[in-house]
Amino acid sequence: MSDLDIRAIELESAGAALARESARYSRMGWMRGSSGNLSLVLRRDPLRLAVTRSGVDKGELAAHDVVVVDRDGATAPEEPDATARPSAEAGLHGRIAAATGAGAVVHLHVLAPVVAARRWPNGIVLRDMEMLKGLGRGAHGDEVVVPVVPNGQDMAQLGDAFERDHDAGTPALVLADHGIYAWGRDLVQARHRAECLEWTIRYALAIDGISADGFDA
Repeated sequence: MSDLDIRAIELESAGAALARESARYSRMGWMRGSSGNLSLVLRRDPLRLAVTRSGVDKGELAAHDVVVVDRDGATAPEEPDATARPSAEAGLHGRIAAATGAGAVVHLHVLAPVVAARRWPNGIVLRDMEMLKGLGRGAHGDEVVVPVVPNGQDMAQLGDAFERDHDAGTPALVLADHGIYAWGRDLVQARHRAECLEWTIRYALAIDGISADGFDA
């Protein structure tokens, strides 16, 4: 089997995994319509990621609805469809994967963290919650600060802000008025971290008297 055939099989497998995860998040209301995007690292040198295709209903993705991109989020030379155009947000996926060594990155439109970013724009502080173990942190006596990055359309600027503000021990960030990025060694760990982040932030809002919908509890 040729190198090209092996890469095609790897890409199809990655696309199928990304489609399954997208369908799951869509059912959760975290990828409404065509919003959000997920990525899987295909190889490290040079860095290549499979990213969900932009403009497609994330509850209906097929295995072929992915684009191969480089570290900067540009369509890679080996992408089989020369006309494929990835979401501009793919650039931040590449920066996160390169800086953290993550194997998967998820960008989701989760409401509670966006509400919390309005409440705590300088960072969302979480502590003394059992669910923090899901982020790889201590349940007690460990303070976790989730960075809040101002939203924007320039992925290079967002990538710079991420690299400046992120803590290696916090595998997530919130884009103000937008959504979250979470990452892990694979899609399952990235999902678990996103779910635990959402729960801990909902809890932090609740004890501050604010519902996850943004209204006083």
